[in-house]
Amino acid sequence: MVFGSVFMVVAIAIIAIWLIIEIKKLRHKIFAVILIILILLSYLSFAYIVKDNNVSFSSAGDFIDATKLYFSWIGSILGNFKTITMNAIKMDWTSTNQPVNKTSS
Repeated sequence: MVFGSVFMVVAIAIIAIWLIIEIKKLRHKIFAVILIILILLSYLSFAYIVKDNNVSFSSAGDFIDATKLYFSWIGSILGNFKTITMNAIKMDWTSTNQPVNKTSS
């Protein structure tokens, strides 16, 4: 009887330790995937901006111009997010919870 109880406690401890280790591994994997996605999105958006504006990389000045153009584009995106957020904050989000057809009894 005692052996069964001790075995159960040890089994629960082993499972708990294993789950903690797996959760830590999962967090690192998720971070790595998010980082890879951010790098790919940055590359694709830079390539799109350069292609759309016909920027050549024949000199260092062209690379600097392309970089300025890219960060200007990112700045405009952040400005748009700011505007959307400000408009969402100004909206009336209260709920009335009143039925559409009110009947008196």
